[in-house]
Amino acid sequence: MSRYSMRVSWERQNAKFTDNRYSRAHTWHFDGGVTVPASSSPHVVPIPYSEPANVDPEEAYVAALASCHMLWFLSIAAKSRFTVDRYDDEAMGVMENNEAGRLAVNRVTLSPHVTFSGDKTPTDPDVEAMHQQAHESCFLANSVRTIVQTQGTWAMQAS
Repeated sequence: MSRYSMRVSWERQNAKFTDNRYSRAHTWHFDGGVTVPASSSPHVVPIPYSEPANVDPEEAYVAALASCHMLWFLSIAAKSRFTVDRYDDEAMGVMENNEAGRLAVNRVTLSPHVTFSGDKTPTDPDVEAMHQQAHESCFLANSVRTIVQTQGTWAMQAS
């Protein structure tokens, strides 16, 4: 069993609070020492009560799924002896009403662009299989009800 922890910190400062007009800006403190400025999404809570420059939970959720998928994909490619030079993903989460009528991030679409090089070239079915295996292996994708789909591209790096 593995355990993961972090700390969330928020302070009222001078806001009245009970009128619901307070800053949602806060910080995430991770065990490795990184502190991330966070906030509610300005799509959910209007500015000035949200801080648009900060990471919001919905963005972090999408980023965590995309990162997990990428890390598994890279591991699978390396074990398959394919050389990956670059991996970029423009992941997109969609928040909409779920079957119970509650807002939820129901869908995350990963759009990775992978650049390979080297003598061993993956075929389209190879890349699709690696993405499928990455999806099936990703701990986070196995932990959520959100549909996670991949619609990526790949290319060979010119020698």
